[in-house]
Amino acid sequence: MLKGAVPRRVWPSRVPSGLPRVYGALTYTGGVRAALLAHKERGALGLAAPLGTVLARAVRLAAHAPQATPAAPVGLAEPAPAACGRRGPPSRDGGPSSGRGSPVALVPVPSARRAVAGRGHDPVRRLAREAARTLRREGMAVRVLPVLRQRRRVVDQAGLTAAQRTANLAGALEPAPAGARLLGAGRVVLVDDVMTTGASLAEAARALGGVDSAAVLAVRADA
Repeated sequence: MLKGAVPRRVWPSRVPSGLPRVYGALTYTGGVRAALLAHKERGALGLAAPLGTVLARAVRLAAHAPQATPAAPVGLAEPAPAACGRRGPPSRDGGPSSGRGSPVALVPVPSARRAVAGRGHDPVRRLAREAARTLRREGMAVRVLPVLRQRRRVVDQAGLTAAQRTANLAGALEPAPAGARLLGAGRVVLVDDVMTTGASLAEAARALGGVDSAAVLAVRADA
């Protein structure tokens, strides 16, 4: 199920304004859905490493995607480039710093504080960290920067239409006070576990002033 995952460019059926290029590795059905729910809702933390390894493949594509270019036609797949960069001395988050330029910054889409408290962990941040570990072993300079936070309460997205999700999330996220300084001038890749309508990624990109690319572990088949 996970070993055969091939990342590709993905789109929701209706693309929200401001959605960056999104790369996904799996379809959110069957065993993939069960594994993600077990990790996210039932504390199966042992799944974080294999899921993060798959997410790393999508991150690699997103990190090498062209910046600020028009979207490609629906259905176009893009091959995964080889790992690049080289190892340097440790950066502040424990990974290698960039030998040339700045490390790629993985920014997780944040969950509500009450959801994190209820689950006992932040699943997207955990997956981002596992993906970063995989990429560092391959020589990529990358770090995880959870600089986004919710600035107001939102309702549960389950059962909402695409338009309702967009309205629910509009203006809901903001960067932490030191976010811009931490991100610097390097490449930023948004990270989430599942894309349904793209509303969360579009809002996260808006909050950061515009982001070119994002990586998700899975995409809903009806997205």
